[in-house]
Amino acid sequence: MKRILVAEDRPASLELIRTVLESAGYEVIDAMDGQDALHKAGANSVDLVLLDLQMPKIDGFGVIRQLRNDPKFNNIPIVALTASAMQGDRERALSAGFSSYIAKPINLAALRSEIERLLNAKGDSDAGNREIF
Repeated sequence: MKRILVAEDRPASLELIRTVLESAGYEVIDAMDGQDALHKAGANSVDLVLLDLQMPKIDGFGVIRQLRNDPKFNNIPIVALTASAMQGDRERALSAGFSSYIAKPINLAALRSEIERLLNAKGDSDAGNREIF
């Protein structure tokens, strides 16, 4: 079973994402702020991270900087989630090291599809059959 870390400080959003992911067969580890996300990412083996950009303690950009400095997270897909989708935000997130970017309110079908795409691409690159999307 694939394990996904979801870092989201709004309880209602976290529960919605958890429900969708668990119903799709994923194990979910949740974090309510950036510091908690870093702790849980380090303490668990995860296959993908969903990371809200605006969280207490450490924002999503601070979290990704620390995760990408850890070789354990070099090939782990990390998806930026944000409610403040402004022009240039997607490019800023991708250049900061995020694998993908999803604006809120989240289209749940698109979220599931993007997670599957990223996990399949990760599996392909792990096997040496990297596909370019």
